[in-house]
Amino acid sequence: KRSHSIGKDGAKVKAEGLAKSLEAKLGIRWRWEGDRILFDAPSGAAKGATGTVSVDAANVRVEVDLPFLLRAIKGSVESKITEKLDDLLR
Repeated sequence: KRSHSIGKDGAKVKAEGLAKSLEAKLGIRWRWEGDRILFDAPSGAAKGATGTVSVDAANVRVEVDLPFLLRAIKGSVESKITEKLDDLLR
């Protein structure tokens, strides 16, 4: 979870950019549902991962459920997400 000061609409634009980037790099599928992006990875390096990106006027929260085989690298995944969020919300 990261706070921001770019407003909800600005944060949604940034979150969508992140989703498009992950779609290109990892083959995730994503869609908006209200103020949340729902995503899953049907194949590729992140196969089986699911999650949400929730956006509000002050925060962006990313939640990822990793499949069993990817749980061994949970720390690495978490640090990458944190890094991306920090870059995204600058």
